[in-house]
Amino acid sequence: MTKREPRPQSNNRGEDNERTLMLINDDINSFDHVIKSLVEVCGHDEIQAEQCAVLTHIKGGCVIKIADVNTLQGMSVRLRELSLDSVVI
Repeated sequence: MTKREPRPQSNNRGEDNERTLMLINDDINSFDHVIKSLVEVCGHDEIQAEQCAVLTHIKGGCVIKIADVNTLQGMSVRLRELSLDSVVI
């Protein structure tokens, strides 16, 4: 058996251009609207969307997607069109 050199551990989740999309809490949109929007835009299932909506409400924000920058920017634009605040980090 050949011994391999240990790989350096990294906190990065994949490629360098991979980022996160964060949903920001507001006092305007209903939970139902937020859940429906997350299902439509991000491809979440109902339970995941509901959990993100609750976390966003309680903590003020929640990471809702991890992907490449271009994908997340498109999702962020679509969420803003639906009156939801989001930011790509």
